[in-house]
Amino acid sequence: MKFIQMLERKFGKYAIRNLMKYVIALYVVGLLVYSINPFAYIYLGLDIDLVLKGQVWRLVTFLIPYVTFGSNILFVFLKAYLFFVIGNALENAWGSFKLNLYFFSAVIFNIIAAFLVYLLFRINILGNVMIVISSPIDIIYSSMFFAFAALYPNTQFLIYFIIPVKVKYLAWISGAYYLINIYKFISSGYYFGVIPIVVSLANFLIFYIATRNYRWISPREFERRAKFRRQMNEGRKQGNVTGFGGRSVITRHKCAVCGRTELDDDNLEFRFCSKCNGNYEYCMDHLFTHEHVK
Repeated sequence: MKFIQMLERKFGKYAIRNLMKYVIALYVVGLLVYSINPFAYIYLGLDIDLVLKGQVWRLVTFLIPYVTFGSNILFVFLKAYLFFVIGNALENAWGSFKLNLYFFSAVIFNIIAAFLVYLLFRINILGNVMIVISSPIDIIYSSMFFAFAALYPNTQFLIYFIIPVKVKYLAWISGAYYLINIYKFISSGYYFGVIPIVVSLANFLIFYIATRNYRWISPREFERRAKFRRQMNEGRKQGNVTGFGGRSVITRHKCAVCGRTELDDDNLEFRFCSKCNGNYEYCMDHLFTHEHVK
Protein backbone atom coordinates (compact mmCIF):
# COMPACT_ATOMS: atom_id res chain seq x y z
CA MET A 1 0.00 0.00 0.00
CA LYS A 2 2.87 2.39 0.79
CA PHE A 3 4.33 1.64 -2.65
CA ILE A 4 1.03 2.60 -4.32
CA GLN A 5 0.87 5.77 -2.25
CA MET A 6 4.43 6.62 -3.30
CA LEU A 7 3.48 6.12 -6.95
CA GLU A 8 0.42 8.33 -6.49
CA ARG A 9 2.49 11.14 -5.00
CA LYS A 10 4.93 10.97 -7.90
CA PHE A 11 2.63 10.26 -10.86
CA GLY A 12 -0.83 11.14 -9.60
CA LYS A 13 -0.94 14.34 -11.66
CA TYR A 14 -0.85 12.25 -14.86
CA ALA A 15 -3.95 10.22 -13.96
CA ILE A 16 -6.83 10.37 -16.43
CA ARG A 17 -9.89 11.66 -14.63
CA ASN A 18 -13.27 10.17 -15.53
CA LEU A 19 -11.45 7.31 -17.23
CA MET A 20 -14.63 5.33 -17.77
CA LYS A 21 -15.96 7.91 -20.23
CA TYR A 22 -13.06 7.08 -22.53
CA VAL A 23 -13.48 3.35 -21.97
CA ILE A 24 -17.16 3.53 -22.91
CA ALA A 25 -16.13 5.50 -25.99
CA LEU A 26 -14.35 2.33 -27.13
CA TYR A 27 -17.75 0.66 -27.48
CA VAL A 28 -18.87 3.53 -29.71
CA VAL A 29 -15.72 3.11 -31.78
CA GLY A 30 -16.48 -0.60 -32.02
CA LEU A 31 -19.95 0.14 -33.40
CA LEU A 32 -18.50 2.60 -35.91
CA VAL A 33 -15.88 0.11 -37.07
CA TYR A 34 -18.52 -2.57 -37.56
CA SER A 35 -20.86 -0.22 -39.42
CA ILE A 36 -18.08 0.97 -41.76
CA ASN A 37 -16.27 -2.31 -42.36
CA PRO A 38 -16.78 -5.38 -40.13
CA PHE A 39 -13.62 -6.98 -41.53
CA ALA A 40 -11.52 -4.11 -40.17
CA TYR A 41 -11.30 -5.97 -36.86
CA ILE A 42 -8.63 -8.23 -38.32
CA TYR A 43 -6.33 -5.18 -38.29
CA LEU A 44 -7.15 -4.30 -34.67
CA GLY A 45 -6.91 -7.57 -32.74
CA LEU A 46 -4.02 -8.67 -30.53
CA ASP A 47 -2.19 -10.81 -33.09
CA ILE A 48 1.23 -11.31 -31.48
CA ASP A 49 2.79 -12.65 -34.66
CA LEU A 50 1.87 -9.46 -36.50
CA VAL A 51 2.87 -7.29 -33.51
CA LEU A 52 6.36 -8.77 -33.69
CA LYS A 53 6.39 -7.94 -37.39
CA GLY A 54 5.82 -4.26 -36.67
CA GLN A 55 2.07 -3.79 -36.25
CA VAL A 56 2.50 -2.36 -32.76
CA TRP A 57 -0.80 -0.45 -32.84
CA ARG A 58 -2.50 -3.74 -32.02
CA LEU A 59 -1.20 -3.39 -28.44
CA VAL A 60 -3.75 -0.58 -28.07
CA THR A 61 -6.50 -1.28 -30.59
CA PHE A 62 -7.22 -4.74 -29.20
CA LEU A 63 -9.20 -2.94 -26.49
CA ILE A 64 -11.85 -1.95 -29.05
CA PRO A 65 -14.64 -4.50 -28.51
CA TYR A 66 -16.25 -6.36 -31.38
CA VAL A 67 -19.75 -4.86 -31.30
CA THR A 68 -22.44 -5.75 -33.83
CA PHE A 69 -25.95 -4.49 -34.51
CA GLY A 70 -27.36 -7.96 -34.01
CA SER A 71 -29.76 -9.31 -31.40
CA ASN A 72 -27.20 -8.83 -28.61
CA ILE A 73 -27.00 -5.05 -28.97
CA LEU A 74 -29.18 -4.48 -25.88
CA PHE A 75 -26.87 -6.73 -23.85
CA VAL A 76 -23.85 -4.78 -25.09
CA PHE A 77 -25.37 -1.46 -24.02
CA LEU A 78 -26.30 -2.92 -20.63
CA LYS A 79 -22.77 -4.26 -20.14
CA ALA A 80 -21.28 -0.91 -21.12
CA TYR A 81 -23.57 0.84 -18.65
CA LEU A 82 -22.55 -1.51 -15.82
CA PHE A 83 -18.92 -1.04 -16.81
CA PHE A 84 -19.42 2.72 -16.47
CA VAL A 85 -21.20 2.45 -13.09
CA ILE A 86 -18.64 0.04 -11.62
CA GLY A 87 -15.71 2.12 -12.88
CA ASN A 88 -17.13 5.33 -11.43
CA ALA A 89 -17.76 3.61 -8.09
CA LEU A 90 -14.14 2.43 -8.00
CA GLU A 91 -12.89 5.92 -8.90
CA ASN A 92 -14.98 7.44 -6.11
CA ALA A 93 -13.58 4.90 -3.63
CA TRP A 94 -9.96 4.85 -4.76
CA GLY A 95 -9.41 8.09 -6.60
CA SER A 96 -8.46 8.61 -10.24
CA PHE A 97 -4.86 7.44 -9.93
CA LYS A 98 -5.62 4.06 -8.37
CA LEU A 99 -8.36 3.39 -10.92
CA ASN A 100 -5.91 4.24 -13.71
CA LEU A 101 -3.30 1.99 -12.16
CA TYR A 102 -5.78 -0.86 -11.81
CA PHE A 103 -7.22 -0.55 -15.31
CA PHE A 104 -3.94 -0.19 -17.18
CA SER A 105 -2.29 -2.95 -15.16
CA ALA A 106 -5.16 -5.16 -16.34
CA VAL A 107 -4.38 -4.11 -19.92
CA ILE A 108 -0.71 -4.95 -19.42
CA PHE A 109 -1.55 -8.33 -17.93
CA ASN A 110 -3.71 -9.11 -20.97
CA ILE A 111 -0.79 -8.32 -23.24
CA ILE A 112 1.54 -10.43 -21.09
CA ALA A 113 -0.92 -13.32 -21.32
CA ALA A 114 -1.00 -13.07 -25.11
CA PHE A 115 2.81 -13.03 -25.34
CA LEU A 116 3.19 -15.97 -22.94
CA VAL A 117 0.76 -18.14 -24.89
CA TYR A 118 2.43 -17.24 -28.17
CA LEU A 119 6.01 -17.77 -26.95
CA LEU A 120 5.33 -20.97 -24.98
CA PHE A 121 2.84 -22.68 -27.29
CA ARG A 122 3.19 -20.79 -30.57
CA ILE A 123 -0.55 -20.17 -30.48
CA ASN A 124 -2.17 -16.88 -31.37
CA ILE A 125 -4.42 -16.06 -28.45
CA LEU A 126 -6.80 -14.01 -30.59
CA GLY A 127 -8.13 -16.86 -32.67
CA ASN A 128 -7.86 -19.79 -30.28
CA VAL A 129 -8.41 -18.85 -26.66
CA MET A 130 -10.27 -15.58 -26.32
CA ILE A 131 -13.22 -16.80 -28.37
CA VAL A 132 -13.66 -19.61 -25.83
CA ILE A 133 -13.15 -17.46 -22.74
CA SER A 134 -14.06 -13.85 -23.57
CA SER A 135 -12.61 -10.77 -25.22
CA PRO A 136 -9.78 -8.80 -23.56
CA ILE A 137 -12.10 -5.94 -22.64
CA ASP A 138 -14.48 -8.46 -21.03
CA ILE A 139 -11.70 -9.90 -18.89
CA ILE A 140 -10.74 -6.37 -17.81
CA TYR A 141 -14.40 -5.79 -17.01
CA SER A 142 -14.45 -8.99 -14.91
CA SER A 143 -11.35 -7.85 -13.07
CA MET A 144 -13.02 -4.53 -12.21
CA PHE A 145 -16.20 -6.36 -11.23
CA PHE A 146 -14.26 -8.45 -8.69
CA ALA A 147 -12.73 -5.26 -7.25
CA PHE A 148 -16.21 -3.71 -7.00
CA ALA A 149 -17.52 -6.82 -5.23
CA ALA A 150 -14.64 -6.67 -2.74
CA LEU A 151 -15.43 -3.02 -1.94
CA TYR A 152 -19.23 -3.18 -2.02
CA PRO A 153 -20.16 -6.83 -1.33
CA ASN A 154 -23.74 -6.12 -0.25
CA THR A 155 -24.71 -3.99 -3.23
CA GLN A 156 -27.65 -5.56 -5.05
CA PHE A 157 -28.10 -5.99 -8.79
CA LEU A 158 -31.45 -6.85 -10.35
CA ILE A 159 -31.06 -9.95 -12.50
CA TYR A 160 -33.48 -9.69 -15.44
CA PHE A 161 -34.56 -6.42 -13.79
CA ILE A 162 -36.53 -8.47 -11.24
CA ILE A 163 -34.40 -10.74 -9.03
CA PRO A 164 -32.25 -8.88 -6.46
CA VAL A 165 -28.87 -10.56 -5.93
CA LYS A 166 -25.98 -9.26 -3.86
CA VAL A 167 -22.88 -8.56 -5.88
CA LYS A 168 -20.70 -10.77 -3.66
CA TYR A 169 -22.69 -13.83 -4.76
CA LEU A 170 -22.35 -12.86 -8.41
CA ALA A 171 -18.60 -12.53 -7.87
CA TRP A 172 -18.42 -16.01 -6.37
CA ILE A 173 -20.35 -17.37 -9.36
CA SER A 174 -17.98 -15.60 -11.77
CA GLY A 175 -14.98 -16.94 -9.88
CA ALA A 176 -16.42 -20.45 -10.04
CA TYR A 177 -16.92 -20.01 -13.79
CA TYR A 178 -13.24 -19.18 -14.26
CA LEU A 179 -12.18 -22.11 -12.07
CA ILE A 180 -14.35 -24.45 -14.14
CA ASN A 181 -12.71 -23.12 -17.30
CA ILE A 182 -9.28 -23.70 -15.79
CA TYR A 183 -10.24 -27.28 -14.91
CA LYS A 184 -11.60 -27.91 -18.41
CA PHE A 185 -8.45 -26.61 -20.08
CA ILE A 186 -6.17 -28.66 -17.82
CA SER A 187 -8.22 -31.86 -18.11
CA SER A 188 -8.31 -31.47 -21.91
CA GLY A 189 -4.57 -30.87 -22.12
CA TYR A 190 -5.03 -27.31 -23.42
CA TYR A 191 -2.73 -25.74 -20.85
CA PHE A 192 -2.40 -22.58 -22.89
CA GLY A 193 -5.99 -21.72 -21.94
CA VAL A 194 -5.08 -21.40 -18.26
CA ILE A 195 -2.55 -18.63 -18.81
CA PRO A 196 -4.88 -15.86 -20.02
CA ILE A 197 -7.32 -16.50 -17.16
CA VAL A 198 -4.70 -16.51 -14.40
CA VAL A 199 -2.51 -13.73 -15.75
CA SER A 200 -5.36 -11.47 -16.80
CA LEU A 201 -6.98 -11.63 -13.36
CA ALA A 202 -3.66 -11.41 -11.53
CA ASN A 203 -3.99 -7.66 -11.20
CA PHE A 204 -7.08 -8.10 -9.02
CA LEU A 205 -5.29 -10.57 -6.75
CA ILE A 206 -2.18 -8.38 -6.53
CA PHE A 207 -4.16 -5.21 -5.93
CA TYR A 208 -6.40 -6.89 -3.38
CA ILE A 209 -3.46 -8.31 -1.42
CA ALA A 210 -1.46 -5.08 -1.67
CA THR A 211 -4.29 -2.96 -0.27
CA ARG A 212 -5.20 -5.21 2.67
CA ASN A 213 -4.56 -4.05 6.23
CA TYR A 214 -2.27 -6.63 7.84
CA ARG A 215 -1.89 -4.84 11.17
CA TRP A 216 -4.15 -7.44 12.78
CA ILE A 217 -1.48 -10.15 12.42
CA SER A 218 1.41 -8.09 13.84
CA PRO A 219 2.68 -8.93 17.38
CA ARG A 220 2.10 -5.34 18.46
CA GLU A 221 -1.54 -5.55 17.35
CA PHE A 222 -2.01 -8.84 19.23
CA GLU A 223 -0.59 -7.20 22.36
CA ARG A 224 -2.84 -4.15 21.95
CA ARG A 225 -5.96 -6.29 21.57
CA ALA A 226 -5.05 -8.46 24.56
CA LYS A 227 -4.53 -5.34 26.68
CA PHE A 228 -7.89 -3.98 25.54
CA ARG A 229 -9.65 -7.23 26.47
CA ARG A 230 -8.01 -7.20 29.92
CA GLN A 231 -9.10 -3.63 30.53
CA MET A 232 -12.60 -4.40 29.32
CA ASN A 233 -12.88 -7.42 31.63
CA GLU A 234 -11.63 -5.35 34.57
CA GLY A 235 -14.23 -2.73 33.75
CA ARG A 236 -16.94 -5.36 33.74
CA LYS A 237 -15.87 -6.61 37.16
CA GLN A 238 -15.75 -3.13 38.62
CA GLY A 239 -18.60 -1.49 36.74
CA ASN A 240 -22.33 -1.98 36.45
CA VAL A 241 -22.72 -5.15 34.41
CA THR A 242 -26.01 -6.99 34.11
CA GLY A 243 -27.60 -9.58 31.89
CA PHE A 244 -30.07 -8.14 29.40
CA GLY A 245 -31.46 -9.71 26.23
CA GLY A 246 -29.20 -12.74 26.62
CA ARG A 247 -25.96 -10.74 26.75
CA SER A 248 -23.87 -8.77 29.24
CA VAL A 249 -24.62 -5.05 29.20
CA ILE A 250 -22.80 -2.25 31.04
CA THR A 251 -25.45 -0.02 32.60
CA ARG A 252 -25.32 3.52 33.90
CA HIS A 253 -27.05 2.75 37.23
CA LYS A 254 -27.29 -0.37 39.39
CA CYS A 255 -28.69 -0.84 42.89
CA ALA A 256 -26.13 -2.40 45.24
CA VAL A 257 -28.91 -4.27 47.10
CA CYS A 258 -31.42 -5.60 44.57
CA GLY A 259 -29.29 -5.26 41.43
CA ARG A 260 -31.98 -3.49 39.43
CA THR A 261 -30.86 -1.08 36.69
CA GLU A 262 -32.44 1.56 34.47
CA LEU A 263 -33.06 -1.22 31.96
CA ASP A 264 -35.52 -2.91 34.34
CA ASP A 265 -37.74 0.14 34.74
CA ASP A 266 -37.47 3.54 33.09
CA ASN A 267 -39.10 5.15 36.14
CA LEU A 268 -36.49 3.93 38.63
CA GLU A 269 -34.35 6.59 40.32
CA PHE A 270 -30.91 5.99 41.79
CA ARG A 271 -28.83 7.86 44.36
CA PHE A 272 -25.38 7.46 45.89
CA CYS A 273 -25.20 7.07 49.67
CA SER A 274 -22.90 9.64 51.30
CA LYS A 275 -22.61 7.56 54.50
CA CYS A 276 -21.27 4.41 52.81
CA ASN A 277 -17.52 3.94 52.51
CA GLY A 278 -17.16 3.87 48.72
CA ASN A 279 -19.27 4.57 45.65
CA TYR A 280 -22.43 2.58 46.35
CA GLU A 281 -25.57 3.38 44.40
CA TYR A 282 -29.10 2.41 45.47
CA CYS A 283 -32.59 2.57 44.06
CA MET A 284 -35.13 4.64 45.99
CA ASP A 285 -36.58 1.47 47.58
CA HIS A 286 -33.26 0.71 49.31
CA LEU A 287 -31.66 4.14 49.64
CA PHE A 288 -32.95 4.64 53.20
CA THR A 289 -33.26 1.00 54.28
CA HIS A 290 -29.87 -0.50 53.42
CA GLU A 291 -27.05 -1.16 55.85
CA HIS A 292 -24.23 1.33 55.40
CA VAL A 293 -20.93 -0.07 54.19
CA LYS A 294 -18.10 0.88 56.57
